[in-house]
Amino acid sequence: MSNFKEWAKTPPLGWNSWDCFGAAVNEKQLKENADYMAENLKQYGWQYIVCDIQWYEPNAKDNDYNNFCELEMDEYGRLLPAPNRFPSAKNGKGFKPIADYVHSLGLKFGIHIMRGVPRQAVAQNCKILNSYSTCRDIAHHFSVCSWNTDMYGLKDCEASQEYYNSIINLYASWGVDFIKCDDISVTEFRRWDNPYTADYEIEMIRKAIDGCKREIVLSLSPGPAPRANAAHLCKNANMWRLTGDFWDQWDKLYEMFDKCREWEGVSAKGNYPDCDMLPIGKLSKNGTCHGPQNRMTQFTKPEQFTLMTLWGIFKSPLMFGGNLPENDEFTLSLLTNEKYIEMHQKSFGAKQIFRDNKTVIWASNGKKRKYVAIFNIDKITRKIKADITSILMADTQYSALEIWSGEESVVKNKIACEIEPHGAKLYLIN
Repeated sequence: MSNFKEWAKTPPLGWNSWDCFGAAVNEKQLKENADYMAENLKQYGWQYIVCDIQWYEPNAKDNDYNNFCELEMDEYGRLLPAPNRFPSAKNGKGFKPIADYVHSLGLKFGIHIMRGVPRQAVAQNCKILNSYSTCRDIAHHFSVCSWNTDMYGLKDCEASQEYYNSIINLYASWGVDFIKCDDISVTEFRRWDNPYTADYEIEMIRKAIDGCKREIVLSLSPGPAPRANAAHLCKNANMWRLTGDFWDQWDKLYEMFDKCREWEGVSAKGNYPDCDMLPIGKLSKNGTCHGPQNRMTQFTKPEQFTLMTLWGIFKSPLMFGGNLPENDEFTLSLLTNEKYIEMHQKSFGAKQIFRDNKTVIWASNGKKRKYVAIFNIDKITRKIKADITSILMADTQYSALEIWSGEESVVKNKIACEIEPHGAKLYLIN
């Protein structure tokens, strides 16, 4: 097989079920979002439909986790989709029928997993497929997630590798194209001698994917991934989270300017620092989560322009969080702007070129063009004159297209614009 970096030559574009359905997404909802993407977004490059956490839990109802609940599992300690939520998974079919449906639409299918082995499998001492060991032998009982009780981390041993091989081979047989592995890319205490979460488990998952004979993009969560471990992350994963869960609140968006600056210059083909999902559109349908239940995003329209602009010029993967069939025209317009998608997929060399307490400016390169993103991080509408002489020849006229509004202008030395509070302008300069 080719190098895994070839499997994501550009930052992935997709939808993830967490922001709208939490832990309780079902088969019908996955298919409805896939149908919408195929009809409205596929032509712009959107392709991944990702089923997030707890698909193996029959009683999941909202964004909360049911502690020490019974999970759907096979004799080898491998979690399976709960048939009451995913009827096509009955009789051991797993996610293959849903993956086949998604593939029939010309899209790709992904799932969320937790690092490690189910505690339930350890309690039952399940045999590991193709191993003389059991799940009890590989469980690291002091390596547990602080926010979910389902799993134990794994010991650094050959049998642990066999367990990861067994689950990845199962997912490959279902037709999974994308895996979001959680509780694995975060700065917190996990091993006695290493504050970087389970580095050997990341390597085991990488090895298992490379050996499964299917091209599966690997995403690591939740973050914050440590900048000092960028080389290790680039060697083992396609994308990794820079923060904890990102929601539709200005303070979280404001913090992302610092995170993007910290990770500036790391993004390359097959390796993408991940700003997390796009919490826009219809969110939190099954319960209150960082805001009212069943709401449209709390971000103002200017803040949504800022969100999309920063994620786009930084080349973060774009995983839409709202329920796609309930998109309004404005939300859809953000996802189908061809000039924006072209920048996100093809630009390079993004960097912050200016920042003070009111304004942030980023720039990146395209083929015979430049992109300039101007952000007003102040609470009031402001007129801004952005100096562009550090990236373009001084005293030379250039044509400029503001990507979101479509307004055209001629610029020289500075870009003059008026931006609403927490808003952004994004320019393509020829």
